[in-house]
Amino acid sequence: MRVAGRITITAPTAWLPAAAVTAADALAEGRIKEEDAQATGYRSLPVATDLAPPQLAARAARRAYRRAGRTPDDTDVVLHAWIHHQGHDFWSPAHYVAHEAGALDAVPIGIQQMCNGGAAALETAAARLLSAQPPRTVLVTTADRFDDAAFDRWRGDYGLWYGDAGTAALLHGTPTAPDPRADAPALLLHSVVTVAAPALETMHRGDDPFSEVPRPYGTRIDVRRTKRAFLRRHGKEALAEVVRDKVAEVLRTALDEAGTSPGGPRPAVVVMPRLGQAALTDVYGPVVRGVTDAPLLDLGADTGHLGAGDVLANLADLTEGPHRLAPGEYAVLLGAGGGFTWSCLVVQRPPQRHVPERNPR
Repeated sequence: MRVAGRITITAPTAWLPAAAVTAADALAEGRIKEEDAQATGYRSLPVATDLAPPQLAARAARRAYRRAGRTPDDTDVVLHAWIHHQGHDFWSPAHYVAHEAGALDAVPIGIQQMCNGGAAALETAAARLLSAQPPRTVLVTTADRFDDAAFDRWRGDYGLWYGDAGTAALLHGTPTAPDPRADAPALLLHSVVTVAAPALETMHRGDDPFSEVPRPYGTRIDVRRTKRAFLRRHGKEALAEVVRDKVAEVLRTALDEAGTSPGGPRPAVVVMPRLGQAALTDVYGPVVRGVTDAPLLDLGADTGHLGAGDVLANLADLTEGPHRLAPGEYAVLLGAGGGFTWSCLVVQRPPQRHVPERNPR
């Protein structure tokens, strides 16, 4: 989708629990092995001890409104994405987030696209805004909590550890005149593209028959079990080949639609999904380097994989802290999720506005 800066992503926010568990602690407790720590490259994971995922999302949303200097009153839609249990079985977490964030006139919609859910929600928000007359505001949130009772955050998957977080961002039409809230952390969206490989859905289904109740094969979700079944049937290299092809496709298309392909502005950085060092080094990194010479950035060392929240958390890091973009700089963000689906966004920190000096009296 060619957006050309017509949409602004304002106040992208990651709300991380204060509690964290380090890889060193997990190693000492025998929950991981040394080779696991080397493969992921993670140092620690945030852990929510007393908040359900939608509560994390609501906190992120309220913080986003404060940072943006906005109120929920002009929010048309709330899009909430997640991958794991949200605290109730027969219930809409998106409506809870809208309620708790104060967006009482908005239409809440749940987005289920596994770990690419945050990027899918951003793309859905962009499409909604480009078609709205006049466009107002869309709130996008994600949240996941990987409680040990149902998901082993350290050993539930291969080469991937899972951290808890809520994320949020506000999307709205880019004003043609100077915005009085221009000091709010914001990024211009230039393109967002998604590609998929539906044949890979069997990776998270394996050989299991359809069940009548949740988790029929044990109290914990075991991603490794279904992945082993997939790899026995198809092999590791077949999977890697599809991933390489799709990541290259989505990256090239997004750069082209943003006008940042060869001959256009060079991205300052390509921000990778928080999938662990092994996946980034062996598969994603070489593909990205084959498309662009922009430096790669992995921001997951102290969070691990945040479920549906990787892309929004990465957007937040591009607006504050040591990885904040300079005025006018572009960044590329990759997202990935089971199914499989990959998304790519190209964003830019708005160029610094020139403020004329006052004439001396």
